[in-house]
Amino acid sequence: MSASVLGDGRFELVVAAKERVAEAVVRVVLTRPDGVALPTWTPGAHIDLILADQLVRQYSLCGDPADGERWEIGVLHEPDGRGGSRHVHQVLDVGDQVTASAPRNNFQLVPAPEYLFLAGGIGITPILPMVRAAQAAGATWRLVYGGRRHASMAFLDRLAQYGSRVTIHPEDIHGQLDLASLLDIPRPDVAVYCCGPEGLLAAVESRCSAWPAGSLHVERFQPRPVGADDIAGAGTAGTAGTGDVAVALSEFDVVLAQSGRTVRVPTSLSVLEALEAAGVDVLSSCREGVCGTCETGVVEGEPDHRDSILTEEERAASGLMMVCVSRSRTPKLVLDL
Repeated sequence: MSASVLGDGRFELVVAAKERVAEAVVRVVLTRPDGVALPTWTPGAHIDLILADQLVRQYSLCGDPADGERWEIGVLHEPDGRGGSRHVHQVLDVGDQVTASAPRNNFQLVPAPEYLFLAGGIGITPILPMVRAAQAAGATWRLVYGGRRHASMAFLDRLAQYGSRVTIHPEDIHGQLDLASLLDIPRPDVAVYCCGPEGLLAAVESRCSAWPAGSLHVERFQPRPVGADDIAGAGTAGTAGTGDVAVALSEFDVVLAQSGRTVRVPTSLSVLEALEAAGVDVLSSCREGVCGTCETGVVEGEPDHRDSILTEEERAASGLMMVCVSRSRTPKLVLDL
């Protein structure tokens, strides 16, 4: 085994380049120290970057999927964040070694005759390789890219080659994006891809509610806020929530289909934490329902989905759940573990 490949599917990488590409945004290039090609990936993929002990963050790959020698990420400095971006901006330097996971993709670019890409701020990162792929496929596409200020908008030089297909929309000059003109008339043959701050995502989801199922694809960098829909069908013991909404919690049993073992999940623990406490090894990363690492098959029962990944159709099917945040609407869940 190469020294740069770890036994758990992770890789030791080196920072080959780091440069500022916009106000408060740096581009980081990662390569393998042994020069061997990196795993392939597809537009929309992200990696876990292990920056320090207990400091793991997910970043979208924004380079060229055909370039097997390097991975590129763009990182926005968030002074009030939890420390990941601060570490990248202030500590990480060229020549440093970091550990990364293999790429995962919860934001796949599906084949479509036409695409509408909507990006807000650092949400441009997963959209960049999608634009490249749509252009290469000869599809009809348009990108509307919003940001607070022109100086804060990253990778404008890469987008310049696409001419009028790309609309650059700094808010301090043009105001907020005109989502009504973009989305109020559903178009059945158009796939809409959106990534950016929660306000943009929520507004786009609302305006696309009348579009055909499966038209809208979004990716969140932070957990979806808990709303009234999350309360429906929940139990009565305990509460948890995000923002001003409290969500009732109940205890339930998780049965491991592969061994028949039963693990009780109390109100004080997530499914993942209860499994770990019982000595059950489950791969996980973000523990916030945004990365997809802990995705687990559901054999029986109805999950109470609280992740920010699954589509409404996937939630309705109840075949998968993110055990780091989701719970159960039934007294028992049988999981494919």
